[in-house]
Amino acid sequence: MARVRIGIDIMGGDFAPEATIDGSVLALPHLADKVDLVLIGDESLIKSKLQKHNLQEDTFEIVHAPENIEMGEHPTKALVKKPNSSIAVGFHLLKKGKIDGFASAGNTGAMFVGGYMSVKPIPGILRPCISSVLPKLDGGVNVILDVGANADCKADVLYQFGILGSLFAEYVCGITSPRVGLLNIGEEETKGNMLTIAAHELMSDSRDFNFCGNIESRHLFDDKCDVIVCDGFSGNIILKQAESIYNLIEKRNIKDEYFNRFNYENYGGTPILGLNKTVVIGHGISNKIAIKNMIVLTADVVEADLTTKILNNFNND
Repeated sequence: MARVRIGIDIMGGDFAPEATIDGSVLALPHLADKVDLVLIGDESLIKSKLQKHNLQEDTFEIVHAPENIEMGEHPTKALVKKPNSSIAVGFHLLKKGKIDGFASAGNTGAMFVGGYMSVKPIPGILRPCISSVLPKLDGGVNVILDVGANADCKADVLYQFGILGSLFAEYVCGITSPRVGLLNIGEEETKGNMLTIAAHELMSDSRDFNFCGNIESRHLFDDKCDVIVCDGFSGNIILKQAESIYNLIEKRNIKDEYFNRFNYENYGGTPILGLNKTVVIGHGISNKIAIKNMIVLTADVVEADLTTKILNNFNND
């Protein structure tokens, strides 16, 4: 079996390069033997930071990328202006097939634009999206999408999110025959706005996924479904609300096993679903634990061959 090569943007994130390098080292025991990590960034800086870990010289491959796209830079302008940045170089390697997946906790906009410009959306995908997971009270997770890429959506876009979320839930999260719910203000099919009513009508007739009806926000952490579909505006609000729950619990010094699962570090990042290659975006504030989990998630998505499964689904009609 061919080796899997995962590219890591070492320069991206608020705590880079220390967190990204330390996270890459932490990821090693959690990866299959056939997974290789390619560290993309300033070569001399990476080598100097790796010295403290006393690793063999060939533990990582290093690809020199002397420039960095800062968090506040305009994504499109920065990619054009900085072709030798770690993000631009990462996408070049991904497009050329030199790596199988690319992950970064850097400029989110640059990662999204880079994905569109280089590896491009899968034919038939109207809008690639980003997903996240919400911990269920009784164990497991609910996949929620979109969580910020597409603030405005049409009904056919939400329908496609149902397909993408169902495939991700099944092949990456290991959920058999995932149930797909539509986020709404009531469970009745006549409830909602023009968008959700139209989307419900489309999804009710679906043979592409197991639709279980409307889901109210009070059931986000229940076991009423496995995939929650919504526009990116609503999804991003929910995601930030979930993050705030953990922050409040932590500030109140409350120790609870369930609420510990709200910690973003546990999940590492989110794949951009609908691109021709595996691209994973991490949180800008990622520490070494989050970086480790971002890398493991990227490897899981690649090894699940999720991109091919999505491509086959959308080109079987």
